[in-house]
Amino acid sequence: MDSMSEGGIVLRGARRVDRALARLEKILLAGAVILMAVNTIGNVVVRLGFSSSLFFAEELNQFLIVLVTFVGTSAAARQGRHIRMSALTDMLPLKYRRWMFAFIQSTTAIVLAALAWYAATYILRVQGLGRVTPAMQVPMWITLVWLPLGLGIAALQFVLASAANLRSKDDAYLAANVREQDDVDMPTV
Repeated sequence: MDSMSEGGIVLRGARRVDRALARLEKILLAGAVILMAVNTIGNVVVRLGFSSSLFFAEELNQFLIVLVTFVGTSAAARQGRHIRMSALTDMLPLKYRRWMFAFIQSTTAIVLAALAWYAATYILRVQGLGRVTPAMQVPMWITLVWLPLGLGIAALQFVLASAANLRSKDDAYLAANVREQDDVDMPTV
């Protein structure tokens, strides 16, 4: 049996989905940051030139900050860049450190999945109310879609990291493809 035969099709499919989600995250994060910069600069120019702000600038930046926060959460989980306290785990032998990481990652995944569920139910309630944003008159629920999406993808990333720790015999994993000893650097977009 080859190394891919154990869950081969499922693992390959999961990797493809993960790569597609990583590309989507990069595009969304880069686009949101660029749009925030252009929006802010444009608002400053209009304010200085015409003594009046763009009516939608502040609201748009608020929406983009929500997007960056929650999509960034899933990107950080994928890259092993999330905040962690390692004083206890650093003292453990590798076997127990892997188990501890798997436990912590599984617990984090459960909490994030629950938060994604509550965010999704909240969005459905807001959608039912028919609320719109004050300046741009966009349905409010559209601006909140990033909450369950980011939290759900982050939960998936922690599940994959936990599985990597449970499968591994030689390494402890911070993320599905990031070992504890890897030099984690910010990816390029």
